Amino acid sequence: MKYIDRKGNITIEENSQDKLIRHLYTDWGGRLCLKLLIRPFVSRLAGVVLKSRVSACFVPGFAARNGIDMSDYEEKKYSSYNDFFTRKIKPGARPLAKGENILVSPCDGKLSVHRIGADSGFFIKDTEYTLEQLLRSPRLAGKYEDGYAVVIRLTVDNYHHYCYPAEGVQSSTVSLAGCFHTVNPAAGEQYPIYKENAREYALLQTANFGTILMMEVGAMMVGKIRNRYKTPHKVNRGEEKGYFEFGGSTVILLLQHGKVRLDYDLLENTENGYETIVRMGERIGEQKLPKRTGKNPVIPE
Repeated sequence: MKYIDRKGNITIEENSQDKLIRHLYTDWGGRLCLKLLIRPFVSRLAGVVLKSRVSACFVPGFAARNGIDMSDYEEKKYSSYNDFFTRKIKPGARPLAKGENILVSPCDGKLSVHRIGADSGFFIKDTEYTLEQLLRSPRLAGKYEDGYAVVIRLTVDNYHHYCYPAEGVQSSTVSLAGCFHTVNPAAGEQYPIYKENAREYALLQTANFGTILMMEVGAMMVGKIRNRYKTPHKVNRGEEKGYFEFGGSTVILLLQHGKVRLDYDLLENTENGYETIVRMGERIGEQKLPKRTGKNPVIPE
């Protein structure tokens, strides 16, 4: 895995979990196990175990192994492993970037940016996707041609709540059934995970950034995506949208052409093969204003 933070510090690592996942997705024996592990009932069964009181004994060791800074989180005694995983952060630990024309990251995670072609196609690593596959809606896919797909991959050490990146009106939620591949990049090299995994999305109509499509993707051992609103609702920038239960997972933002100027470091890092480490509430882009040329009328870019 290749990560870079907003200060330019680089991390290149492959931990024991990465090695196990690579084995599952590339070896013959691993792929046999994988056929069972990605089934929805396995995630549901894991959920039952991880909500039990006995599972709370795993919490101290997990936090230590993954280097989780517990000072960011509310102090409490966790009743189960899932209670720990869905823990709340302390007020003020994820401040919002200032400015209503600033687009913020909806969550903690590892971010990459992918340009959507005129045919609605785009690549994540070496896997090609189309918006029709992702959304199962050709009509909606057309709204985001020539725009951007911002993919934020959450790992088990991240805060698994997510917020709205801008103020606006959310549409009704659309749920798409699917299986539960891990979202580790090793899996993405072998399977089109984002079009196969269970996912939910809603449209966010904004004044400054056009219509943002915000999608949550479930992953291996993540049987639940817990969104707060299922029907149209006025929401605020930074307001909690929902959270994932146990496991890695992903939030995807689809941005319309000409509406957002993404920060250059995010584009450059992706081009160089790095995922950028971001935190919920920090700036990832700004409103893209139309050009003005002398006394001529506004000309859209």
